[in-house]
Amino acid sequence: MAESRQKLDIVAPFFNEAQSASAFAGLLERLEEAVSSRFGMAVHKILIDDGSRDDGAERFSLALSGSWEVVRLSRNFGKEVAVLAGLDHSRGDMVLIMDSDLQHSMDVSLQMIAELVEHPDIDVVYAQNDRREASWRRSQLAKLFYSLINSSQRFDIPENAGDFRVMRGTVARALTSLRDKRRFNKGLFAWAGFRQKAIPYSPENRAIGTSKWSRLNLIAFSLEGFTSFSVIPLRIISLSGMLAALAGVVYGAKVFFEVMFYGIAVPGYPSLMVAVVLLGGLNLTLLGLIGEYVWVTLSESKDRPVYIVRDVVRSDVSDGAAGASRG
Repeated sequence: MAESRQKLDIVAPFFNEAQSASAFAGLLERLEEAVSSRFGMAVHKILIDDGSRDDGAERFSLALSGSWEVVRLSRNFGKEVAVLAGLDHSRGDMVLIMDSDLQHSMDVSLQMIAELVEHPDIDVVYAQNDRREASWRRSQLAKLFYSLINSSQRFDIPENAGDFRVMRGTVARALTSLRDKRRFNKGLFAWAGFRQKAIPYSPENRAIGTSKWSRLNLIAFSLEGFTSFSVIPLRIISLSGMLAALAGVVYGAKVFFEVMFYGIAVPGYPSLMVAVVLLGGLNLTLLGLIGEYVWVTLSESKDRPVYIVRDVVRSDVSDGAAGASRG
């Protein structure tokens, strides 16, 4: 009977989270007990050290209990890649992805697992942030981002949904086949399809440490999403170029009629500078945007692994099912 128990793998990437190691290990222990008692599932914990510069990996190794493994990457590859490394090492019937900063609660995790257990027709349950603390400007920019990236797509990337989700093992295995070098997990989760359901939640306040996401990181991450899943930026710049050309034709016709019929002298330097600055700016913007897409294409064409594993530390009770990693 013990061998027939379903298994839940918990994938949690971390980067410089030594301060929260003990508290997060305690949360995982309580979550394991609840999953075992409520659903009769065995739990295996997979923590991915994304090139931390502190002793987080060592602290997690000392604090974790039960069946676990800590996979240390050779350097910081980014959270998106660390999630892939965790999925590569998972072999469970279900896989829960959560952050190690204690903002993803045990209650929401159990709620998502219950939805997946009780509804065999659902493949993925994801948590959707319903917190309304963002400024009006930031919320409007987020709405604009999702409306643009979802336009002209055969799938929709849900708004305010991140990596906090639980999925069936078949979905996790399907996601590991997507070996994008420049990863945008929100888009990859949506692109993969399957039957998905959203659960509203409010993330816990971060009690320990600080967020690794700055405004520049968010802007770069948004650009990553556009260049990976949308051609809209190119179309917007192309449309802007067409409008500029049309404005030039209208202005040229205006100047022609003023000279021919009213004898008004053609303004020289100001009009010339406006045209040069406008068209030069559009050209440079388009060139930079094309460069972003070319860089993504170049990155994908290189035969490099998505990540490299430095080493893997496992508990004595680990079932060893993870095996060697593949990048």
